[in-house]
Amino acid sequence: MRHLLLVPLLAWCGLVIGQDDMLRCLANNPAELQAHLDATPGARAQAEFANSVLNAQTAGFERGGVGPLIIPVVFHVIHNHGAENIDDAQLVDAIRILNEDYNKENPDWVNVRPEFLDLVADVGIEFRLAKRDPEGNCTNGITRTVSTQTYNGDFNMTQLIQWPRDRYMNVWVAASANGAAGYTYYPSWLDGWAAADGIVVLHSYTGSIGTSAPYKSRVLSHEVGHWLNLKHCWGDSNDPGLEENCAFDDDVDDTPLTKGWTSCTLSGASCGSPLDNVQNYMEYSYCCKMFTHRQGSRMVAALTSPVAQRNNLWQPENLSLTGVLEEPLLCMARFDADHREVCAGDVVQFTDESYFGVTQRFWSFPGGAPAGSFEQDPSVIYDEPGVYPVTLNVGDGITTATVSEVSYITVLPNPGRPIPWSEGFESVIALPNVDWRVDNPDNDLTFESTNAAAYTGSQSCRIFNNADQYGRIDALVSSTLDMSAAGDISLSFRYAYARRNPINDDQLYVYVSNNCGATWTLRKVMRAITTLVTANPTNGNFVPNGPAEWGFAELTNIGASFHTSSFRVKFEFQSNGGNNLYLDDININNLVVGIEEQSPWSSGLSVVPDPVVDQAEVRFHLDRSGTIDLDILDVLGRTIRPIVQHSLRPAGDHRIALGTRGLVPGTYLLRLRVEGQQQLHRFIVL
Repeated sequence: MRHLLLVPLLAWCGLVIGQDDMLRCLANNPAELQAHLDATPGARAQAEFANSVLNAQTAGFERGGVGPLIIPVVFHVIHNHGAENIDDAQLVDAIRILNEDYNKENPDWVNVRPEFLDLVADVGIEFRLAKRDPEGNCTNGITRTVSTQTYNGDFNMTQLIQWPRDRYMNVWVAASANGAAGYTYYPSWLDGWAAADGIVVLHSYTGSIGTSAPYKSRVLSHEVGHWLNLKHCWGDSNDPGLEENCAFDDDVDDTPLTKGWTSCTLSGASCGSPLDNVQNYMEYSYCCKMFTHRQGSRMVAALTSPVAQRNNLWQPENLSLTGVLEEPLLCMARFDADHREVCAGDVVQFTDESYFGVTQRFWSFPGGAPAGSFEQDPSVIYDEPGVYPVTLNVGDGITTATVSEVSYITVLPNPGRPIPWSEGFESVIALPNVDWRVDNPDNDLTFESTNAAAYTGSQSCRIFNNADQYGRIDALVSSTLDMSAAGDISLSFRYAYARRNPINDDQLYVYVSNNCGATWTLRKVMRAITTLVTANPTNGNFVPNGPAEWGFAELTNIGASFHTSSFRVKFEFQSNGGNNLYLDDININNLVVGIEEQSPWSSGLSVVPDPVVDQAEVRFHLDRSGTIDLDILDVLGRTIRPIVQHSLRPAGDHRIALGTRGLVPGTYLLRLRVEGQQQLHRFIVL
């Protein structure tokens, strides 16, 4: 007896398209269920008992003459400000498709094979977005939660937010559905596991518009079937097309025995049946259009069963509590913007998301142009740096509602701060501040200033990291810098990091932006398995013990396209359960033009070893004898330390000792001048 369905779907039903265009199905993934069983004695026995109750309820079930059973629905959009943060219209479209499919209102049902036309069911289940939340407050049935767990789409993600399962069908929409298009479990498994009750679906397989498409729009129809105790047409497994599937069944009398299909083979016949029901919603055939009558009865039987509290969802008292019978009257003023942080002179697009029935509105935009608007979705320009409020008043002719956000729009200077620019965190009291934004989507441990360790001075920036942070992504984002007059750019920084155990693979990404952070380009990746580790593993909280446990990194791959007045840099840390990360001495400099230029008198200028620790050797070749000068310069071309002054040297190869003791770690230039000609070479001091 197999009850678990972690149902990863291909992209069910719609247009017939190439199989390679669809998200692939995975085999059963019992990890989450097994963890639940291991942690919950008696869970398996409870599920088996619940299944027996469902079987008894389903056997011979005949629905009475009642109207459609209404199920209140809530969508939980889990996002990290990416494409997965789909708009309300796409979710409303998903509800439309559900209602068409479950009430025989989908236009394509008439294209079902004639042999099955008489079996196409009007299941009689209606899905409505909730209008009241669990506390009785007005809602549109859509919540939005910012979290990097959207990239996992697993059980932990669903624990970020869940409404009571006896009152709502919870649907989580995310950037990932645990590697599938969507998944859920049978009611029997969920009977004693309320925390997992609901459906997880990939944003790009939700509805037919926005990030999705018509051919990917039937995932929810399939998933709700599982949530209401339907199996695949070939039985419990997620593996269609196998001959051994003929030994199993879906426990539905009017669906032919089948091995299962992954293509729309309308003439397909297997397991001795004259014709398989390839167009069934519980197939993997890409062309589903129907449930059968007995499938409908099985789902309604599940809804009338106490198993997993399904029988409470459609009761009149619950429909009243969730507001799904209410007329859509104005109850909430709400808005959104395409960007919350922009540069001076940029345009912000606002969207009125108030509900319901708004007929009039007035916006207030202090610091913006215009300063006010009657439009539904106005565009506003902010010319001066600062932090600005936004207010929206809406009405429906009878009722009014207002929402005000005090510090809603942040406008950064453009042009930004001039370079050279450095950050040693010595004067930073707390983060975020005027120079740094901190992205902490999970609202837990993140970047902070600390005096626990520093490479230079007494302070640095740190992010606490441990096993509880696994999978979390945090970012430290600079304000704007003016690179418009820059030549070659050097971005360097100090870092310190240790693992807790040898398998940790925490990662640090360095991004740059040339448009105020509207888009980002990756320029460096440092991983614990490659270059990030600077100290031995420790189970305690890592604190670097002196300069030897710090590393140095430099980026010079910042091309001319990034030489803008609104340049920004972002340090993004992705936890893999390791230890703390520290950053210090962040420097951005305009390198001297002419690095590595050649002199007609000399060639082969180099520093060995490079990077340098205290002592190195300068090597070069003179084609003829001449008087030389050898100096150390900073990256702006200023002389820091003379090495050789006005010394006559013969033709040939030369080696000269280079002492760097006392130099602040970083990037330097070596300048060799011979008879009025010069050659430059860049090197690093650790």
